[in-house]
Amino acid sequence: MRESVAPAPSLRAAAPGGVGSLAMRLPKRLLDLAVATACLALLAPLLVLVAALIRSTTPGPALFRQIRLGRDQRPFVLYKFRTMYTGSPDEVHREYVRKLLTQDQPPDGGRRGVFKLEHDERITPLGRLIRRSSIDELPQLLNVIRGDMSLVGPRPALPWEAEMFDAVHFARFIVPPGLTGLWQVSGRNSLTMRQGLDLDLQYVRRQSLALDLWILLKTIPVVLSTHGAR
Repeated sequence: MRESVAPAPSLRAAAPGGVGSLAMRLPKRLLDLAVATACLALLAPLLVLVAALIRSTTPGPALFRQIRLGRDQRPFVLYKFRTMYTGSPDEVHREYVRKLLTQDQPPDGGRRGVFKLEHDERITPLGRLIRRSSIDELPQLLNVIRGDMSLVGPRPALPWEAEMFDAVHFARFIVPPGLTGLWQVSGRNSLTMRQGLDLDLQYVRRQSLALDLWILLKTIPVVLSTHGAR
């Protein structure tokens, strides 16, 4: 991984009290704990059912674990429901992301702004279904409770992905990554990757509890419509 790039000081001072201030972090953390705990309790039967279906339809564990970067680029283990066949390589995806970060049009003939590979043969039939409904993201509620993530924030980046970011985009690591965010409710996968990274910076500049609540409310119709989901 490249040497960490210090976040822009101007962004730290942009939000009331500063992005990292106790006045913002404490209520945000309390909201995260309350909502994530309630969601896990309510969704427990669905989570158990999905885990059982994954285990019964393809070999391998129900949960997929992957190293991502959190606040201040600290690595953590992110949890998702497994949607790919066990042992699937990621070289093709890495090259695809590299092109997305250097081109305005997606490579390989994909539609403009599509972030994930189209017709990805690594994804299981069940995986396609739970990806479209965003159910695969629900285990990240555990990350929220652990403090690795917040309900709202920038998309959690992969270490090798962050190595390709422009220096200005490292300011997104001032705040913890989120289960949802301004990127997801402003077009989701209909945006280019660089547009999404710019929205992450907008979130850091504008961060407030009111904005978090607005994004959470906007996330509900986005998920229900499966708009931009792949």
